[in-house]
Amino acid sequence: MIIVMEQGATEEQVEQVIGKLDSLGFSVHRSTGVVHTVLGAVGPAELVDPNEFNVMEGVKQCRREMSPYKLSSRGFKPEGTVVRFKRERAGYVEIGGSEVVLMAGPSSVESEHQLTRTAELAARAGARFLRAGAHPSESALNGQRGLDAEGIKMVRRVADLFGLFVVAEISDPSRIPELEEQADLLQVSSANMQNHLLLHALGKCARPVLLKRGIAATVEELLVSADHVLAGGNYNVILCERGIRTFETFSRHTMDIAAIPAVHKLSHLPILADPSRATGRRDMAIPMARAAIAAGADGLLLEVHSDPDHAASEGAQAVRPEQFSELAAQLKLIAPAVGRSM
Repeated sequence: MIIVMEQGATEEQVEQVIGKLDSLGFSVHRSTGVVHTVLGAVGPAELVDPNEFNVMEGVKQCRREMSPYKLSSRGFKPEGTVVRFKRERAGYVEIGGSEVVLMAGPSSVESEHQLTRTAELAARAGARFLRAGAHPSESALNGQRGLDAEGIKMVRRVADLFGLFVVAEISDPSRIPELEEQADLLQVSSANMQNHLLLHALGKCARPVLLKRGIAATVEELLVSADHVLAGGNYNVILCERGIRTFETFSRHTMDIAAIPAVHKLSHLPILADPSRATGRRDMAIPMARAAIAAGADGLLLEVHSDPDHAASEGAQAVRPEQFSELAAQLKLIAPAVGRSM
């Protein structure tokens, strides 16, 4: 259920409603907005008459939330979520506010020299995050694994050189303490979108979570997965559209641009776009990046490599540094046209 408190409702009135929800077996999640406090209650809503709450002091409206996702719904936090990052060497940045945020880095970390060169060029073009690529994924059969402890420390070291935040992929809940220390944003791959064990663990961690849409998942299913993180008390969740599987074969997947405004309508969570993984081709990733920002994406996650023709993996989808710089300049023209800044 969603309970919207009256403007000016006292803390005592809010606590009385929370106490009643607790007594009925609900888990309660509180969202304090500019005007109203909203309570999201997860539990046996079908057994409770909303009018039991509508007549309580300080309650403006109580309604059953019929969608399968509750905490990520726009109704829970109408004004939208802004995820904030702060680190001494990287400064301060918001995702979900007025600024379009760029995240860039190679598909796989090959060497410190390669990563340093890529990070330098990406930062110069305006990137705020360095992606700690771990592809091929840890599920790959060719024996290549994700970044180990020393690898993620190297990424942190390089990011600090150029004042960048770090986004790192995670698939094993046991690595959360290690990655919390080194990374600023923990990325859940599309393959792990419905890994509930991982999602529940991330719900209790201290770092924001970037949740990628599965290649065969609907927008609704993405929001349900987000609810698993939010239910643990971690409200700093960012979604990511990275293409879905269709019958088209020209590109790796089909970039679902329509999912971006759909998410903004249905949910309060910010959403990024990853056109590199969606298309698998740098010549298509760049126009899709422009389209994503025009459609309202809060930022981009792009694969950038200093020498993509000799990349260890996924070179075809990696954007060259000069292309990334040109794209960033183009986005500075597109963003203001849709009410955003760069």
